[in-house]
Amino acid sequence: MRRGFKAEAERLAASTRTEMGLTQVDGLDAVKLAEHVGATVRCADELTTRDKLEALEELQPGAFSACTFQIGTRHYIVYSPLSTLGRRQSDLAHEVAHLLLKHELKEIQQLGPLTFYSCDPHEEQEANWLAGCLLLPRSLLVRAARQGLDAAAIAEKFVVSEQMANYRLRATGVLIQLKAGRGQHR
Repeated sequence: MRRGFKAEAERLAASTRTEMGLTQVDGLDAVKLAEHVGATVRCADELTTRDKLEALEELQPGAFSACTFQIGTRHYIVYSPLSTLGRRQSDLAHEVAHLLLKHELKEIQQLGPLTFYSCDPHEEQEANWLAGCLLLPRSLLVRAARQGLDAAAIAEKFVVSEQMANYRLRATGVLIQLKAGRGQHR
């Protein structure tokens, strides 16, 4: 990621949450986040059969989680109905992050007979980081950890995957900060 991006993403996430009327310790509904940025959210089984989605998942697990289409000036985010709710939250937040960061589709990808465009790998990393900032801001994680919540409890309370909660706890340094703080109070 480019220099300074993580701090920029934290500020963008904070301002977006504020625009939505959320504090930095409130849970976030990713569908409402998408609507806030003007995107329409649709489940993929509204566009194709669930059988086809399951066949794709069997062919290549995780090949489709969510994507964004632009038709005219409107953005449509389509998500997989096969994902857990926590994973769906992350997928939708990731797609919104691309919109907030004004990423453009640049790379042509091939999946079997299908051709589609995607963002470059650096932009994917940026969208992943911003999605985490939107769903689990650092201040939310500090508060939750001080309340004794572990990654599983954070995931359940804030409707994200346990993987996302673990990642954010580690990547933000919250666990190290709190461990160091406890050591000073002995």
